[in-house]
Amino acid sequence: MKEYDIIIIGAGSGGLNIAGFMNRAGFKVLLIDKSDERIGGDCLNSGCVPSKALIHVARLLKDANEASRFGLTVNGKADIKKVLGYVKEKQEVIRVHENAEHFRKIGMDVVLGEARFAGPDSVTVGNETYRGKKIILATGSRPRKLDVPGIEKVKYETNETIFDLDKLPDHLVVIGGGPIGIELGQAFRHLGSKVTVVEMDTKFLPKESPEIADVLRRRLESEGISFIFNATVKEFTSPNQAVIVNKDKKEIRIDFDTMLVSIGRDYNINGLSLEKADIELDETGKRLKVDEHLRTTNKRVYVSGDVAGSYQFTHAAEVHAGVIINNFFSPFKKKLNNDHMAWVTYTTPEIATFGLNEEELKKRGISYEKIVFDFNEDDRAIVDEAQDGKLLLFIAKDKILGGSMVAENAGELSQELILANSSGLKLKHIFGKVYPYPTASRVNKRIISLYYANKLTPFAKRVLHLFYG
Repeated sequence: MKEYDIIIIGAGSGGLNIAGFMNRAGFKVLLIDKSDERIGGDCLNSGCVPSKALIHVARLLKDANEASRFGLTVNGKADIKKVLGYVKEKQEVIRVHENAEHFRKIGMDVVLGEARFAGPDSVTVGNETYRGKKIILATGSRPRKLDVPGIEKVKYETNETIFDLDKLPDHLVVIGGGPIGIELGQAFRHLGSKVTVVEMDTKFLPKESPEIADVLRRRLESEGISFIFNATVKEFTSPNQAVIVNKDKKEIRIDFDTMLVSIGRDYNINGLSLEKADIELDETGKRLKVDEHLRTTNKRVYVSGDVAGSYQFTHAAEVHAGVIINNFFSPFKKKLNNDHMAWVTYTTPEIATFGLNEEELKKRGISYEKIVFDFNEDDRAIVDEAQDGKLLLFIAKDKILGGSMVAENAGELSQELILANSSGLKLKHIFGKVYPYPTASRVNKRIISLYYANKLTPFAKRVLHLFYG
């Protein structure tokens, strides 16, 4: 039986970050994944990378069509084969350094196949068994299946299959109003498809502040995307017709040629023979029991990425990797803390959110001030036709506790606010920064100026007059 310092099951973001560090540090590393094509995880193969490549092309076509008001003439329609060819091309560029041969060349052992536990410190792939001092489970998640009558009649898409379409949808129906469904729905609208989103809640993007999400909803509706809220799929009557039921029990029949199902994710924990490693599930029977140090009930086995059961982002997996690596070597053990987590929804406009939201602040009994800045009077937003942007911050003791922005390139504009939040920087450090005019990021200073202006009470004004002399 071959022995390793560490065995990593799953070569996505969480697994690769840990494998890379341990390999560079001179430890004997075994990396396992189902196939060479799956290395890179969901992000490279069916998530972040292909979706952002698709969004990039879709934005180009949208901008080209909008240029007609300045005299340009744009003809034709999007060629989906060329669009998705571009997506595949960009994936292959990244795959050059995310494949089994590459990792073997830099010193790791890589085994391809289905892994399952053989014992508390051993894993079997095929007919071979391997022992590790520590084991990382980074097996990720998969799209949740839609289970309603008649679904067997429908060839529906998920984020794992939609990048293989051979025809641009005439009418794309998206089931689920989370980030995946909304990002891809808008991208296909920009490519020329009719798009309808069906969401069981009263609004989409449930993690976002309603006032932030509402800005995006209005933009999407102005682009022609239809929403059916408070509704679920009752059944499919044919391969191309769904019966939707709303909160009033009214049935709506929708015809479509393509359906995207994005109703959540399930953890990839089946078939691992967890019981042989003394790894337990929680009370739901669908998630691993994980402690605050990202250890399972078998303290040799850690989790990283989606399978950890918290935020399902590539960068969340990177945070997990940092906690785990620290705890391998440091006497000062870190606990997973998501108080400074941040994420971006890559729509147009984008939504960037970070830190603690208002609901969590109230739940913890933390006093705060909420400051809201609308972009309608920002000079750069005016010339860029981005006046529907909005930024909100939660502030206490001259520090940013959390916030959210909806704006063009919000993911980039918000980075210094995210830094201030995660590093505990005071507002004065942002307010004192020189922002060349008219950079779009001046909105960060504008909202802090607004906060300070609100501090000019009648008493403060009298004091200023007294010192003015």
